[in-house]
Amino acid sequence: MRLRRQDVRAGGASGVLGLGVALLGAAVLFDAESLYVPGIALLVLVLLAAAWVLASSAGARVQRRIDARRVMEEEPLHAQLEVRGGLLGLIGITLDEPLLGEPRRLPAARHDERLRVSARFSRRGRRELAPSALMIGDPLGLLAVRREADQPAASVLVLPRIEPVKMTRSSGGDGTGLGGRHSAAGAAEVELDGLRPAQPGAPATRIHWPALARGHGLVERRLLPEADARPLVVLDPRGGDGELLDQAVRATASLAVHLARHGGCGLLLPGDRRPTPLDGDLHGWTALHVRLALLGDDGAPALGALNGRRGPVVLVVAQAPERVPRALIASSAPRRVLVVPGAMAGRRAMFTVAGCTGHDLTRSPVREAA
Repeated sequence: MRLRRQDVRAGGASGVLGLGVALLGAAVLFDAESLYVPGIALLVLVLLAAAWVLASSAGARVQRRIDARRVMEEEPLHAQLEVRGGLLGLIGITLDEPLLGEPRRLPAARHDERLRVSARFSRRGRRELAPSALMIGDPLGLLAVRREADQPAASVLVLPRIEPVKMTRSSGGDGTGLGGRHSAAGAAEVELDGLRPAQPGAPATRIHWPALARGHGLVERRLLPEADARPLVVLDPRGGDGELLDQAVRATASLAVHLARHGGCGLLLPGDRRPTPLDGDLHGWTALHVRLALLGDDGAPALGALNGRRGPVVLVVAQAPERVPRALIASSAPRRVLVVPGAMAGRRAMFTVAGCTGHDLTRSPVREAA
């Protein structure tokens, strides 16, 4: 990849050049022939340094290939760097690459250099990597040229990492205490929600035969969608700042993946009116993972979705509240769980994940949030 932008740094050369000119001026002004030799020598030294840098930079180039545009937190991002020296090889050339952390002096004995580098990112979000650059200078350090590669800045998306859910002794079989496995391969509707007049073509398994025997006519069982019986994970990022928000996002991602693999769940993010279902194959998880990577603290979830749920509700907050959120108290869910960064004093932990703790509020006395 060719080099484009050039930045000349002539700190040492300008001083030597000024001194040479001053000596020649003094030699002319005071007719001091002894000053001509050092003055001319300094000027020649600057010219040689410029010629050296020009020869070293002629044909020099650097190319960067990144293996992936998405990487999870703390996972290595690998890149291949290829550097070709100028007419003088790699003598006096330093590679300035963002993935290296600091500039690296290249071996002078070679003409080409290939490097395999890796970097890790501790925080989620989008990272812009500046183009690679070469610093080309003379052996005396009089003159240096910084030339950037003719390439656009590389954009890398850092996804929140998935961490294991660590259960407590009181947790259920899935490690969260939210219940066991649901069968996604069964009927699309599994939970009884009363009776209704039989619909044409209704299967015999839905007919409520005792009602028919008592002379109430042909009625069938009304069932709820299975998705309403699955756990629902809701993220409320408001009030989170820096690492606290990142912890809440990691906890949300980890819980969603964990519950999806243990029978399925729903995930509700800020801006969504309805939860997104997730099954054991994690269909649709990629788009949700990207949204979690870019999520800020200025969105609010549709907490009204907590009403009418027949399955557990897990509310993840980025800031531990002084009181239990009102929406969680009003929910009709059979189990209500509040997940906070750190822990809440005086409440038993169900599980921990990504620096957050899940607390079961179903049987605990709750105080409504103001």
